[in-house]
Amino acid sequence: MAGFTESALVKKLLDLNPSQQSIQTLSLWLIHHRKHHPTIVKVWYKEMCKAKNNRKLIFMYLANDVIQNSKKKGPEFGKEFGNILPKAFEHMKRFDDKTRERLGRLLQIWEERGVYDKVQITEFKAAFDLAVEPVKEPSTPPPKKKIKIEVEKVCKIKKEKKERKKSETEIEVDGTKELHVTLSPRTPAGDPPETEELIKALMDLENTASSDAGVRERIASLPPEVSEVSLLANLADRAAADQLSVAVNEAAALLADYNGRLQAEMEDRRKLLTMLRDYTLAQKQLLQQAQTTLEVKF
Repeated sequence: MAGFTESALVKKLLDLNPSQQSIQTLSLWLIHHRKHHPTIVKVWYKEMCKAKNNRKLIFMYLANDVIQNSKKKGPEFGKEFGNILPKAFEHMKRFDDKTRERLGRLLQIWEERGVYDKVQITEFKAAFDLAVEPVKEPSTPPPKKKIKIEVEKVCKIKKEKKERKKSETEIEVDGTKELHVTLSPRTPAGDPPETEELIKALMDLENTASSDAGVRERIASLPPEVSEVSLLANLADRAAADQLSVAVNEAAALLADYNGRLQAEMEDRRKLLTMLRDYTLAQKQLLQQAQTTLEVKF
């Protein structure tokens, strides 16, 4: 699977088309690179704003696919998109009725499936529906009561959103402060590794304990007196006994360190086996989707 770069993401977004296969294939690629979720969401929003009006809805469908299908991997995408979606909905507030109807259906699905809580759904709706007052006929009086209720609702949303942000972390990157959601404490089972991570793990095995010829030679050359009790009878005097004691302590330290390294190597090999399995599975999924896409085209 190709490594992640901003330029690669931009190209994939430009090549994105409305077909389900295209959206799902890119969604899988983004979920695979979920550790880059802040950059992914930032680029997604930037490219969506630049896209032609007839392509913006595709970006929303892509976000929907990523948000829903990445939930089992971790909350990163859901939270990161949740921060930018109000702006995205506000950006699309002046679109035609057909597009607005589809976006409304998307919000309804999120609400029904609990993708976002009611507070966030209301916030999205407020950005989408309340940012622009609907055009009224001259004879129609303004709905003052409704406006008052909606203003109170938006104020409540802002307050609750402020409370949610307490769990987020503001960090400084290259002199610029950014709000990032902390990644899950551990990479969940089944989350395929980056290609670079897999290569590094394979290369690290070249310097493992079992391949350390120097230490193995030192262990093999230890004098038999350090391990054979029967040879203690051959000690000539106290000085010889003290010398043997030093040799035994050094041998014990050498063996303890080597055993610890062997245990760490076994754990690394188990992790590598899992990485290879998950990586292979992800490659098979991508290959299957690519083959299906080619069959549809040709």
